[in-house]
Amino acid sequence: MKSLIIAIDGPSGAGKGTIARAVATRLGYGHVDTGAMYRALAWNALHHAIDLSDEAAVSALAQRTEFDVSDGRVLVDGHDVATAIRTPEMDRASSLVARQPRVREALIARQRELGAHGGIVMEGRDIGTVVFPDADVKIFLDASPEERARRRATDPAHASGTGTAAITEVANALAERDRLDSTRAASPLSVAKDAVVIDTTTLSIAESVERVMDVIRTRRE
Repeated sequence: MKSLIIAIDGPSGAGKGTIARAVATRLGYGHVDTGAMYRALAWNALHHAIDLSDEAAVSALAQRTEFDVSDGRVLVDGHDVATAIRTPEMDRASSLVARQPRVREALIARQRELGAHGGIVMEGRDIGTVVFPDADVKIFLDASPEERARRRATDPAHASGTGTAAITEVANALAERDRLDSTRAASPLSVAKDAVVIDTTTLSIAESVERVMDVIRTRRE
């Protein structure tokens, strides 16, 4: 049976990471978190004291950095940064570098190499629209702003607390990230015309995974 390229896009807090990993496990496929690549690059730029607004320097760093963001790992030149990149500061830093066309060009080339042979579940914000516009399966996950903020505030990887103030702060940060991602000139966050949109607001993880698997089964028939 043909090994598929499965693109899962959507904003922060929609469930991309958890669902993409679960789907990859169900299929026995590889999993790539492309958002982690931008976070890891931002971390590496700061580590080398590179100005994040210096597109030429950051894109050059992107070309020479060794990334491993597959199957739950986040390594940059051999350094484990899985925890370090999941902070509000890195949210802002990654959004800044992700807006730069030359940076995206460099990382998109890497992402295409990783998924070229199929058998991959790749998650991000532009997989179905830019990285793999001919992906076999395109899913766009979404959820209400309130639910996305609640999930992010209570996610141990982005621990912010569970109080109303914490959730409000996260909601404001997500709204700003959505604005930046959807209005950037290079690969803006958008729904591919042939993507299946799944609203996960009221769905459990298991239910969301099953919805995605249903779409995949339909594409295989």
